[in-house]
Amino acid sequence: MRAVVTGAARGIGKAVADRLDGDGYDVLRVDLADGFIADVTSAEDRARVVEAAGPVDVLVNNAGITRDARIVKMTEEQFLAVIRVNLGAAYELTRALTLNDGASVVSLASRAYLGNFGQFNYSASKGGLVGMTRALALELAPRGVRVNAIAPSLTASEMTRAMPENVLDKMIASIPLGRQAEPEEIAETIAALASPATAYVTGQVLVACGGRSLAP
Repeated sequence: MRAVVTGAARGIGKAVADRLDGDGYDVLRVDLADGFIADVTSAEDRARVVEAAGPVDVLVNNAGITRDARIVKMTEEQFLAVIRVNLGAAYELTRALTLNDGASVVSLASRAYLGNFGQFNYSASKGGLVGMTRALALELAPRGVRVNAIAPSLTASEMTRAMPENVLDKMIASIPLGRQAEPEEIAETIAALASPATAYVTGQVLVACGGRSLAP
């Protein structure tokens, strides 16, 4: 069994790749920093990924970036960079790879698809992933290919560790479970969505939010 995970060098991507590896998948770990070095926004690099991967059983579209700013200060470059990586690369790679019959595609959306202040571009990209997931699930269902997304809330990462302590504490206080998610917990959920055990689940967006309401 073959799996491709983008953004696999750290955080959720690394945890997912490790988890799938433990399940017996031959995992192609795609990242700018480690593993199979490739820029998922580059057509040339995506072609190398497709060649190296061959037919796949699981694709996890995890690669993502942030370029936060309020819309009045956000540049076109900031907006387009986030859309290009978070949404465009997921579309291009899903289209380019050969997905085996019965394959599973899981994309990393975010609770931010509901809208986050100062993340107009990021929220738009993750909302786009939600729409793409639901539409592709309809298109690929005749082949038995399932397409789902997971929308995590606050997850422990280098980004959250760099936040001012008072800001991070305020965000954690809004979560009923009283803590951030660990990357390994999100990886477990992704592995479940990728598994044949969830063969009747497609077109869904699983919000992993520690009990927060879906309201912003």
